[in-house]
Amino acid sequence: MNILNTIPEFGIKRENEERRDGGCAVVFDPLNQKYAVGREHETGRLRLFSGGVDSSEDIQAGIFREVLEESGLYDFQYSEKIAEAMSHFYNRLKNVNRVAHATCFLIVLKSTNLKPTKHEEHEKFSLVWATAEEIINDWKSRNQNLDNDHWLYFMEKAIIRVKDLNYLK
Repeated sequence: MNILNTIPEFGIKRENEERRDGGCAVVFDPLNQKYAVGREHETGRLRLFSGGVDSSEDIQAGIFREVLEESGLYDFQYSEKIAEAMSHFYNRLKNVNRVAHATCFLIVLKSTNLKPTKHEEHEKFSLVWATAEEIINDWKSRNQNLDNDHWLYFMEKAIIRVKDLNYLK
């Protein structure tokens, strides 16, 4: 097997995992130099905008749909796929063990204009703006079960690309 094509695997394998492939987006606003994330109402946890993608749905279109539905953000000036991973995690919002082939896109915003969100019943979080350091610190402080490892990996990749693309002031 070509090692360059190997997809990294994160998290702890758990019993009764449900497979649901999908992805997430790291969303960066070059004007305020912060990242758009969700803050869970009950716990205060920060989260990427993410979700499952149907097998008939294009992965990029599905992730962009999730970003719009969950955050209201839609005015994108740049995007690219930055990483893929196999992830084992506990989905707190749905109370289920999951395994997923997750794809992450970096999205750079043209504006922070919003459309109405379309949260599902279990999605109890709101859009907030945070620095990379705030996000990483939050995830590391709540990572006892390694559920955030894939997001940490994606965030690290996104930060590098934001710098490479000269979006940081």
